[in-house]
Amino acid sequence: MLFTMLGIAIKRNHTLAFISTLVTLAAAFGSAFFSWPQTPHAIGDLFRIDRFGSYFQALILFATCIITFFSYISLRNFYPERRKEEYYLLLLLATIGASTMVISTHFISFFVALEILNISLYALIGYYRERPSAIEAGIKYLILAAMSSAFLLFGMALIYTVTGALSFQALATVTPKLTAAAVTMLTGGIGLMLTGIGFKLALAPFHLWAPDVYEGSSSPVSAFIATASKGAMVAILLRFFSMARFYDFKKIMLVFTVIAILSMLGGNLLALRQNNIKRMLAYSSIAHFGYLLVAFIVGQAMGAQAAIFYLTAYTLTILSAFGLITLLSTSDKEATDIENYAGLFWKKPVFATVFSVVLLSLAGIPLTAGFMGKFLVLTAGVGKGDWLLVLTLISSSVIGLFYYLRFIFAMMKTNGSDLSYLSSPSPISSRSSMTGMILLTILGGAILWMGLFPTWLLVIIKGLM
Repeated sequence: MLFTMLGIAIKRNHTLAFISTLVTLAAAFGSAFFSWPQTPHAIGDLFRIDRFGSYFQALILFATCIITFFSYISLRNFYPERRKEEYYLLLLLATIGASTMVISTHFISFFVALEILNISLYALIGYYRERPSAIEAGIKYLILAAMSSAFLLFGMALIYTVTGALSFQALATVTPKLTAAAVTMLTGGIGLMLTGIGFKLALAPFHLWAPDVYEGSSSPVSAFIATASKGAMVAILLRFFSMARFYDFKKIMLVFTVIAILSMLGGNLLALRQNNIKRMLAYSSIAHFGYLLVAFIVGQAMGAQAAIFYLTAYTLTILSAFGLITLLSTSDKEATDIENYAGLFWKKPVFATVFSVVLLSLAGIPLTAGFMGKFLVLTAGVGKGDWLLVLTLISSSVIGLFYYLRFIFAMMKTNGSDLSYLSSPSPISSRSSMTGMILLTILGGAILWMGLFPTWLLVIIKGLM
């Protein structure tokens, strides 16, 4: 980040800022594999450097690399003001917050990392300040995120009052020795923390911000929220509950069960009538993290492995979806309406094919990464005997098929479709368009590869436990 900041201070140039950011992220991504820890290394009680954290850091850095490329296209063509370089500093700062969160093992490091991420997102969401929807989305996220952070902090304070511990490992030692009254207070503290966690993951009933923020933000920022930001919260949630051994709190797990059911059913039902693709992806994300919550509730190695695989598959599909929206946009108004995709198969077959793969993966159709993710989650649920969650997952997935297939059918339309916008000159240069097409093709191929040959990734994920 300092490298990019110094470069901007010396010479303001959008392309140079983009290149330095991409090089920084690529170098950090590569270092995550070269420094793959053989044994866990603790930095006091604050951080734990292990394979679990390194995997999530690599996933976050990979997602941010892809987002940076599409951000360059979006800023250059759809942001009329001259000051573009600060965007990359905010993106790097948000990445630092997310990357720090996944290795946190202490309430202080967790909360500081979360606030670094949140503060960066406030500015990123409203960065395109010429658009009223961006300012509205930024203010909504600011108010609701601040409120959820207050609940999170109050929950931490209540837990500290009862246990006198702030590190996750210490909580596992202290909790069994508590009295019944203290356990009740501890349960209340965990419940308050669920508000902040549920907000970051946009789980029902903490999801109301998601569709407006997804729609108001630029597509690359929406992609970052959906992948890096939520992925970091999933990592800290898995680490927190496993290290503190909070799976033994039956009342808390019951609350998670209710939230998962509400998210799976509510997210899919709300997405049914959406014609705006960004709002549809926002509502579907509620359902998808409800599916992921099923794996979290199962716990143990099987549940954690299913959750990590599902999150990896979801990250690839969402990056492809928002990247495609960026490349298809032809003005300061993004191509978000379903009518913008009518007849896409006949004008831009490569984009339409990749988008179809993305939608089929989100729907959980066989031969895609999304199918393997759902299969692993179902296997974990059946293995533990959580039949209510399993049946809810299956029935809600059937509901989700409808709105995913709507967009695929729209792309195949030939009669009564206005295809003139597809033939109009695009502000995106041919070189950027070609590079974007290649990148989307690679991501689409990776989605199919993970669906057809998931063993290699499962072996890696098993090594994280």
